[in-house]
Amino acid sequence: MNDAVRKLANPGRDDQGLHHREAPSNIEAEQALLGAILVNNDAYYRVSDFLKPGHFQEPLHRRIFELAGDTIRMGKIATTITLKTHLPSDGKVGDLTIPQYLARLAAEAVTIINAEDYGRAIYDLALRRSLITIGEDMVNIAYDAPLDMPPQAQIEDAERRLFELAETGRYDGGFQSFNDAVAQAIDMAGAAFERDGNLSGISTGIHSLDSKMGGLQRSDLIVLAGRPGMGKTSLATNIAWNIAHSYEAEVQPDGSFKAKNGGVVGFYSLEMSSEQLATRVMSEQTEVSSSKIRRGDISEADFEKLVGFSQEMQKVPLYIDQTGGISIAQLAARARRLKRQRGLDVLVVDYVQLMTGSGKSNENRVQEITQITTGLKALGKELNVPIIALSQLSRAVESREDKRPQLSDLRESGSIEQDADVVLFVFREEYYVKNMEPRDEFDPKYDEWRMQFEKVKGTADVIIAKQRHGPTGTVKLAFQSEFTRFTDLADPSFTQYEH
Repeated sequence: MNDAVRKLANPGRDDQGLHHREAPSNIEAEQALLGAILVNNDAYYRVSDFLKPGHFQEPLHRRIFELAGDTIRMGKIATTITLKTHLPSDGKVGDLTIPQYLARLAAEAVTIINAEDYGRAIYDLALRRSLITIGEDMVNIAYDAPLDMPPQAQIEDAERRLFELAETGRYDGGFQSFNDAVAQAIDMAGAAFERDGNLSGISTGIHSLDSKMGGLQRSDLIVLAGRPGMGKTSLATNIAWNIAHSYEAEVQPDGSFKAKNGGVVGFYSLEMSSEQLATRVMSEQTEVSSSKIRRGDISEADFEKLVGFSQEMQKVPLYIDQTGGISIAQLAARARRLKRQRGLDVLVVDYVQLMTGSGKSNENRVQEITQITTGLKALGKELNVPIIALSQLSRAVESREDKRPQLSDLRESGSIEQDADVVLFVFREEYYVKNMEPRDEFDPKYDEWRMQFEKVKGTADVIIAKQRHGPTGTVKLAFQSEFTRFTDLADPSFTQYEH
């Protein structure tokens, strides 16, 4: 028997003897849930937090669920009568017209008690269909791989799609209704109302900075830049510790955890080892100089402080990755994994210029930095977390008389400035004034220098050079150089001004 005859004789089987499989769905569960909603609109609220129209397999059922949701959210009652005017009256479902089909759904409705179970069944089947689609795409692309898509790129794409499916129950992206966007904005305002300090974003732990920025906003790319010695890593570690230390979790209806205050922080330390970073954080928080910690030049009281802090540190959700020269794709993959396994609310990258792009050898450095910043911006949106990316400034600052940084000082600046939602510069005038100290203390200019030094000693400026959601300006902070710690100034009248 040849292949063609065998296939004709067994039309439901393929070469391996496997039956043709249809995508999993449960039309009866969809009908039962819609019937329950039409009879009692409270059933909609049992499922609306996780079930979306796209989760229904039958297109008509998607439309009915969407119409019912829109009607209920407007404060009206969704019934067979109110919905049928929005559906084509001449459409057919088997022998029934659509109005008759709606009436049949309502007549055979299950009780509201079962609504959530049916909703979960529909949701789970939709996830399985999405998994099948992703799996089929993976197989098909692997068989017929385009020349411009290496296997690593396919892995990253599949991982991204699976992550989106795991996080949101959908991976297709696409348009979102304005109603949903408004609901999210209202939820954000409500969360800000309940959060410490009434901030719309995550508090940095530095009040004068929060009052200018409203905290760190989700999905924002915040570039923190400065010349070496200005303290950009110190400010980043201060903020990271403050956020992780104030983490307070809240249980969600689906059993998952969400940050009520503070958050889980992922810190990519491309320059320093995790041990160096931990020493720095210990110094900042215990007020024991990091040079003393490294040399072991500490008293018994200092040692007790360090031990006490190390015990506290074990409970704090601050995770450090010290891989040097990491690519944007690797960073994205690890960040997704961290979010799935431990949660993630803020990501810190120290610093952009130590990262690599896709690895194409024909790209120049400016193109590579563009790829990195675009990738970071996309990652922030995908994970819905703020990303603090540290960046170096060009040497042009040093050749100017006024050493205050400007946007044009960002190295390979075009894409960094363009992709960033916020650009912060750390500037310590003390650093430059200290280097101008006259060698002879009897020099007539020595008193003038000392007065100037006393004026700027122990202070730092955080210059908000760009901010999409708020004003630019300067925030003046206190800086304790021996502990590399930034804090609010004691005199609040001196903390900030706008320009």
